[in-house]
Amino acid sequence: MDGVRLLRLGKRLTELGRELVTDHASATLSPGEIAVISDVYRHPDTSVQDIRARTGFAQSHVSTSVARLRERGLLDATPDPADGRRTLLRASELARGHIRARVARPAEPVIAKAVPDPAQARRVTELLDELAGLLLPQDADARTGGPAHRR
Repeated sequence: MDGVRLLRLGKRLTELGRELVTDHASATLSPGEIAVISDVYRHPDTSVQDIRARTGFAQSHVSTSVARLRERGLLDATPDPADGRRTLLRASELARGHIRARVARPAEPVIAKAVPDPAQARRVTELLDELAGLLLPQDADARTGGPAHRR
């Protein structure tokens, strides 16, 4: 496989993943807002500066996204007890509920739409599970109770 084909495959997998996890509520979020809320979900009690560092977005973009997400009730903010000038962010209960529901959806229906032959769709699912285990070691740890699961 060459680099261009790998990039095309990655793009197609991203499209399928978005189709799977996007619902009416998240369809109205920009990709940047989705990236910000995803980062906050993975790193609760985080600051705009921390989000900026992890995502690579400009601080103005992060601040605008945070403001919009707070207006929609998707992010909660509290003052940082160690530094009253900073605000700490976490995904609201509303957002966490939406995220939990979306990530719990099985991928098979989306794969079946993309690969209409049932036997091939099952094979694609098996191969993707295998690739995830090889390329995303933290997923393997979570399934086996390994180090990443205990964090």
